[in-house]
Amino acid sequence: MPLGREAKYVPKLRSARCSFSMKIKTLRDLFIHELKDLYSAEKQLLKALPKMAKATKNEELQSAFEEHLQQTEEHVSRLEEIFELLETNNRGEKCVAMEGLIEEGQKMLKEDIAPEVLDAALIAQAQRIEHYEIAGYGTVRTFAEILDEDEAVDLLQETLDEEKETDEKLTEIAESIVNVEAESAPE
Repeated sequence: MPLGREAKYVPKLRSARCSFSMKIKTLRDLFIHELKDLYSAEKQLLKALPKMAKATKNEELQSAFEEHLQQTEEHVSRLEEIFELLETNNRGEKCVAMEGLIEEGQKMLKEDIAPEVLDAALIAQAQRIEHYEIAGYGTVRTFAEILDEDEAVDLLQETLDEEKETDEKLTEIAESIVNVEAESAPE
């Protein structure tokens, strides 16, 4: 492009993790796009967590999944509150990253493996999901700070803290119980 001419092309955001396509012109546009991605991810997780809880043989892990299901319902509500604050809708296409993470977990449920090993696999998959969410919520919280969306910052920080707590709880369950049981499972 010759110097002195403005670019008229605005790229559409299309990533491997989210199939939603929208023109991104400003940080606010990107913020809303990322919120919609998280909303889709959380809605998918609402369907996956009961299956994970049912699949585990470990009561503590089952309880952790059930508790996170309740938190996830709150996460969805907080995101809906943020959409209202921003005067925008929550509609977007399905987050393919979360879809892929959940699909990997569902494939594991179909494997013929010892229940103790399956519990370890469920934790591993759940932590992949948590890390994805932690990255997403950390990013949108930072965007909200820059955009002076103080109410959104508070709501997003609350969710981010819960995601981190869930990850820590899963690590504790894995290290103190599940991985030990998986290691001693019959071959």
